[in-house]
Amino acid sequence: MASFEAIYGRRCRTLIFWDELGKRQVEGPEMIQQIVDKVELIKKSIKTAHDRQTSYANTKRIPLHFETGEHVFLRVSPFRKVMRFGLKGKQAPRFIGPFEILEKVDDVAYHLALPPYLSDELHILHLTEIQLELDLSYVEKPLRILDRKYKVLRNKRIPLVMVQWQ
Repeated sequence: MASFEAIYGRRCRTLIFWDELGKRQVEGPEMIQQIVDKVELIKKSIKTAHDRQTSYANTKRIPLHFETGEHVFLRVSPFRKVMRFGLKGKQAPRFIGPFEILEKVDDVAYHLALPPYLSDELHILHLTEIQLELDLSYVEKPLRILDRKYKVLRNKRIPLVMVQWQ
């Protein structure tokens, strides 16, 4: 016997055993009309709640419209542990600019005159320097040892080596 039946003295009324409890009846149009009325009532209450929340949200929104030639600030989102504009995380600026609007694309989309991107030549990897294998992996080779030191624990000395890899 199931634990529910042992505790309550009757079988659990789940969808599996629903037919066993009573005889089937064909529901009339009155029952269907009650269901339709309840669905309409639920839809109406959901729309009322949606309209109320929309009115709360719209009180804090200000419609902004910009024209070509105006200057605006660009919002950038700060990420943890990412260096942007010389600062990390919370200290990174939220807005950068001002930038000139070149053209209006949509109601909320604009083309801005952003500064040219200056890349650091040291960060560019040339394909001729890297020998790729067939599975697109490469072999790293040590070039030289840059520094040596020992990490001293209570009863151990652990050698640490800084290696420059190719």
